[in-house]
Amino acid sequence: MSRFRMIAVPPAVTAGVAVFDRHTGQFVEQLNADHQFRSASVVKLLIVLDFMWDRGPQYDVPPADQERLEVMLRSSDDDAASYYWDELGGAAIVERMVARLGLTDTAGPPATHPGFWGYVAITAADTVRIYRYILDRAPQPVGAYVMDLLHTPTRYGTDGFDQFFGIPSVFDPDFSIKQGWSGFHGSSGYQSDRAKPESALDLVSDALHTTGTVGVDDRSIVAVFTLHPSGTPYEQAYAVVTQLTAGLTVPGGVRAQAG
Repeated sequence: MSRFRMIAVPPAVTAGVAVFDRHTGQFVEQLNADHQFRSASVVKLLIVLDFMWDRGPQYDVPPADQERLEVMLRSSDDDAASYYWDELGGAAIVERMVARLGLTDTAGPPATHPGFWGYVAITAADTVRIYRYILDRAPQPVGAYVMDLLHTPTRYGTDGFDQFFGIPSVFDPDFSIKQGWSGFHGSSGYQSDRAKPESALDLVSDALHTTGTVGVDDRSIVAVFTLHPSGTPYEQAYAVVTQLTAGLTVPGGVRAQAG
């Protein structure tokens, strides 16, 4: 018998949820936490950590990289992610970070789509592990650099999509986010390949993910991954993810005032 309560998920939506309280060191919410989803832009967390890995002890970031990393993390820019995916060896990034962080269910893109960083397989539980590394184990300059950017997201991604669904719609003022979206009409180049879903990983359903931290001193780590029927309007998925996030127990979270 699970010690976690049932989380209400709308019909036809697949969700993976994990909420971790850093004060107690315990999960307070879990649902399908080990279910693999295509990462969309959440993989950008692994990209920036791999970039920073061997830059110690100063962890200086050249100005050109500062500009790329800032827009990649704050505005979820895909061109910046593609640049580093190519520069750092593609799926080798994922292999290195899986070993370094002890991730259990994260893997590179399927063999049918080797260049698609948005098709990296990831889980809610592994996402919590990534944030726990950034907050509690990473060298201080690395953790501070990444979290400063995640705490100052732009409202819209560089592709024009509103990325304030989920965590930033529910909690205020203390939050950080790294969101992900894939498959919606007009979204960037790493959307679903509907003509060729030759993978155990769902590459067809529309994906919308909200991940980050909530509360003073990043008390809670929140990861909500969702898949929606192909063709779901972005605004509808946005509302579903926000409602799902609003129903979670999140220690330290202050609810945003309506209106």
